[in-house]
Amino acid sequence: MGVERNKQVSALHLSEEELDSIIDLALAEDTGYGDITSEALIPPDLSGKASILVKEKGVLAGGEVARRVFRRIDSALKVELLIKDGDTVQPGDTVATVSGSVPSILKAERVALNFLQRLSGIASLTARYVAAISGLTAKIMDTRKTTPGLRLLEKYAVVMGGGHNHRLHLADAVLIKDNHLAALRALGMSLKDIVAKAKQNVPAGVTVEVEVTSTREALDAAEAGADIIMLDNMSPDEMRQAVKLVSGQARIEASGGITLANVHKVALTGVDIISIGALTHSPPALDISLELEPKTLKPL
Repeated sequence: MGVERNKQVSALHLSEEELDSIIDLALAEDTGYGDITSEALIPPDLSGKASILVKEKGVLAGGEVARRVFRRIDSALKVELLIKDGDTVQPGDTVATVSGSVPSILKAERVALNFLQRLSGIASLTARYVAAISGLTAKIMDTRKTTPGLRLLEKYAVVMGGGHNHRLHLADAVLIKDNHLAALRALGMSLKDIVAKAKQNVPAGVTVEVEVTSTREALDAAEAGADIIMLDNMSPDEMRQAVKLVSGQARIEASGGITLANVHKVALTGVDIISIGALTHSPPALDISLELEPKTLKPL
């Protein structure tokens, strides 16, 4: 790989080996028993060129992943990426071209497109949320509601769409949620006690965040020294009041029930962070296809 491609893999927070292991798992479930259609119909020595085309407006993510899928199937395939991750794409844009063995291209097609469509869908949805609060100070963040095994790829796509990453994993920060609170309250601890215990028991510098459901709890959390206070499913009026009460003692995160229709109103309350699970758990895939170019087809 060249220097630029190594940088792209590094940007995914994955080593080449980790990325290839994800790709290999996806290929195993689709191609592990061969490609019976191409093997029955396509001459094994047929070569040609295919273009990967965008069919709707969005933001691209996953180009390097798709490139590596083709190369895992056949290292002789030549893949040229024409558009960078993070760039806006329009219907008719050519994302990449793939040249070489047609049976190899067809064998890799679905898995490469699955990655590209999924990650571009995440980047595109994130970009819409970011645009909806343009000019305001809040940051759009993802959550851990990701596809098992694909978290780092999906969080990378969020960044390509202009968003920011929340915790990558459970060891990334303390986040005291409803079930933690329920378990400890059953032992007689107050919210202030719980936050104080967390601050005592983790190394200095580790962020401590707590989920609250009322403005009173938000103030208690701030007074206990929480670094971030998550306002769970509060109305914009409640959020605004919580921001005023906390008054800079902690960062404020809004979470739950946030959509494209109300995200601007949420950002206007003065919260610092808006976390949205839908960025990764239910984005529509971006419509992208692969099409062979008939005039390029010929026997090797």
